[in-house]
Amino acid sequence: MSSPDATRNRHKRLRLALLLGVALAGNVGPGLAFELFGMKFFERDTSEDEVIGTPQEYTVDFQVSGDEGDLEKVLKGSSNLWADREEPASGAAGLLAKAKGDYRRLLDALYGEARYGGTISILIDGREADGLLANAEFASPANVQVLVNPGPVFHFNEARIVNRAPPPTSRRDEVDLPEQEGFTRGEAARSGTILKAGRLSIDAWRQQGYAKAELADERVVAAHDSATIDARLTVDPGRKAYYGAVGVQGTDRMDPEFVARQTGLVPGQEYDPDDIKDASDRLARLDVFRSARIQEAEEIGPGGQLPIQVIVQERLPRRFGVGGSYSTVDGLGLEAFWLHRNLFGRAERLRIEGKVAGIGETFDPTEFTYRVGGIFTKPGVYTPDTDFVASLYGDREVLDAYTRNSVTAETGFTHMFSKELSGRLLVNGSYSQFEDDVFGKREFVTVGLLGGLTYDSRDNAADATEGIYVEAVAEPFYEFNYGNFATRFTAEGRTYYGFGEDNRIVLAGRLKLGSLVGASIAELPPDKLFFAGGGGSVRGYAYRNIGVETPDGIVGGRSLIEGSAEIRARVTQSIGVVGFVDAGYVSSESFPDFSEDLKLGAGVGLRYLTGLGPIRLDVAVPLDPGPDDPDFAFYVGIGQAF
Repeated sequence: MSSPDATRNRHKRLRLALLLGVALAGNVGPGLAFELFGMKFFERDTSEDEVIGTPQEYTVDFQVSGDEGDLEKVLKGSSNLWADREEPASGAAGLLAKAKGDYRRLLDALYGEARYGGTISILIDGREADGLLANAEFASPANVQVLVNPGPVFHFNEARIVNRAPPPTSRRDEVDLPEQEGFTRGEAARSGTILKAGRLSIDAWRQQGYAKAELADERVVAAHDSATIDARLTVDPGRKAYYGAVGVQGTDRMDPEFVARQTGLVPGQEYDPDDIKDASDRLARLDVFRSARIQEAEEIGPGGQLPIQVIVQERLPRRFGVGGSYSTVDGLGLEAFWLHRNLFGRAERLRIEGKVAGIGETFDPTEFTYRVGGIFTKPGVYTPDTDFVASLYGDREVLDAYTRNSVTAETGFTHMFSKELSGRLLVNGSYSQFEDDVFGKREFVTVGLLGGLTYDSRDNAADATEGIYVEAVAEPFYEFNYGNFATRFTAEGRTYYGFGEDNRIVLAGRLKLGSLVGASIAELPPDKLFFAGGGGSVRGYAYRNIGVETPDGIVGGRSLIEGSAEIRARVTQSIGVVGFVDAGYVSSESFPDFSEDLKLGAGVGLRYLTGLGPIRLDVAVPLDPGPDDPDFAFYVGIGQAF
């Protein structure tokens, strides 16, 4: 086994600033390739998987000197020999390649834990793997020993950034300080900490307009007698940059000038990497590109101009799709859509869709629920983040509480204030005919406004493990037949907290509040009133069957309180289980007086996790069922319940 001093001497001859103190078993050969601080040493161009031979069984004895339980876990996690120990290697040569590759992996892991003075020995049938030839033969099973003496933890004696960026004048330009990541005297000198300190120092300059900032010098010196590291990183910010011309390549049907405008990058404006990220997000939201890449010029031009090139590949403009849902309460629902995502060359979208639901509850087509209509969206109106939308839908909705036939039109604008915050302002109008057991047949004509704000910081809308979702909507409207002005308010919040390895356990909660003021229940359209119940509300109860109880049946209320709590657990990579409780309360008053019963539902669910989101199967029981509610209900859909 070679000594630490010999290892350091070899690295001195390579003129490296870092004096390494890791001793490696056997002679240093082409199999001992590793990477440190972005530099590759003793690299060879051979893949472990190139050799295919008779399967080579082996056992592994993995030993780490000292009481190093956490470190042993890290080292085992980096070792292919350990990770693949249940499967035979691809022949003797495959086992040898795997062992030689582990020298590099284990060395990287030691550096990542600030261990720069250790030794690594990998023995196969008692022979050091690094000294064996490719045609070596082994017993079956081969006896593999991985012996690691990690040495002491090295700490920073000096951790210095030369030419640090000045403090930012805007919160948008703030970057974590290297010291916050452990790059400071006395802290463990992990290789990852040094790398991150360099990245943060560069990012701090880039956030202030210096697009080509780079590390001009990285000097990292290890003192083995004191187990310390002196790290000095020197940053060259270069020249300050301003956006130059924005060019576009790869367009076919799209207008390249429109694409350039949608980036929001204004020539002459100071460079900011956040602008580049925002521009990429805007192009993705257009939904017309298979790929879109924003490329900065290699060099800053005269006057600090930095030309920008947008390279895109367009999708096919037309698309169609089908979907479905099922519950034992609501029956089978089927839907289909046709989409054109680039009508006139500026990503104008037209989506036409149809839906039928209630199949299975009855097979009488007049008792089904139908919806047909379309929505037109024109992006980039007024600003790159503002869209114009217009929709027209016809509905026939058959519920226990009422039957509705209506035509609804809506038009207005949506706007993205930031990645998390969006808003909408719409004008709508509708003509509806209703029939129910309480009020009989009625007609309503309404015109109103809808204003809403949405804040969404979830990590995944279909299967969130962290973040929050908050939506607030105000909908003032005037009803002509009864001459009433009313306003409908709703607010909903959802929160998610994941814990355990890879957030395998998630606690999720939802609360929704609603209030309608300005008219009596008898003179308001039932679809403006509040109901609860169903798969997205209180599971176990019939859809929209929780309301205000009257002698003749259930009607909608003027206020709503609704909540859900779930615990979600991922038991394998593709299977999850859920336990949940839902609650709903509907009152006849605009502010709840709690004269009605609080309805509770509880159940369990199974999730099959896919790239598009989990496939959901829930079974729920109503804890206080009404005469029209089931004893239990099954629900099938895509995505979590909320």
